[in-house]
Amino acid sequence: MIKVAILDDYQNVAQEFIDIKKLNGKYDIEIFNHPFENEDIAIEKLRDFEALLIMRERTKITKNLINSLKNLKFIITSGMRNKAIDLDAAKKNKIVVSGTDININPTCELTWALILGLARNIKIEAENMYQGYWQTTIGVEIKGKILGLIGLGKVGSQVAKIGKAFGMQVMVWSENLDLNKCKELEVLPSSKEDLIKSSDFISIHVQGGERYKDCIKLKEFDMMKKTAFLINTSRGPIVNEDDLIIALSTNVIAGAGIDVYEKEPLPSGHKLRFVQNILLLPHLGYVTAENYSIFYNQMIENLEACVSGNPIRTIE
Repeated sequence: MIKVAILDDYQNVAQEFIDIKKLNGKYDIEIFNHPFENEDIAIEKLRDFEALLIMRERTKITKNLINSLKNLKFIITSGMRNKAIDLDAAKKNKIVVSGTDININPTCELTWALILGLARNIKIEAENMYQGYWQTTIGVEIKGKILGLIGLGKVGSQVAKIGKAFGMQVMVWSENLDLNKCKELEVLPSSKEDLIKSSDFISIHVQGGERYKDCIKLKEFDMMKKTAFLINTSRGPIVNEDDLIIALSTNVIAGAGIDVYEKEPLPSGHKLRFVQNILLLPHLGYVTAENYSIFYNQMIENLEACVSGNPIRTIE
């Protein structure tokens, strides 16, 4: 039987979407619910597996890991882009890499949950209600406020449309900004500095990688309005976490809504967990029943196609 590992099933839900019993006899499937402590442990645990079914950008599939797994033939990821996979190493080792479709709307929806949560102090007021208190804060309206978007790709464009529906003014910056798209969406192209200085809410929607690493640090925080909020549902390293903690702890900005982190899962003792004016979520952007259904069902389709010698949805 082909040995298959399903990695990073944090919520222990893979079997709700995959009928494991139906696959018995053809595949020997093992599910890993927790991240590996380090790469050496990952290599030891995964040594015998021929196929890895992974969630995008959770376990890092590095050159060293790939070279160490001599039996590995297939890597199947959620989504059609996963920067955590060393594609060059996979290609050199003749390992097939494939992906799945993904709904992008959940990340946009979660972005607005964070924006609205920050504007109306939802976390504080909800917690206070359970403690017996009543109306302890004063929120702000978002109509008429300036929404600054860093990135106007698929998710950023959706966020922009909703911002305009709320009656917000929308400014946009990125290093490769499409001015035609700005015109189509009726949003204002801007320099990074003007966006940082002018926005009441700044939401990040660019890809990870070196280009945008530490895009927001103390210099940018110092330029923001003291009443501004920062939202990051994109990638953790885009915002310098140490500088974010300083900015929030010293009230340089009003607050932040964060769903992504430099290290995931976020360590239990991380300083971000103890900052007051922050709304933290555990990387829920793409985590919906609809997306998981797509991921896991298409992963099995991909696996069957790979085993039959006719890979589909390949990533190179």
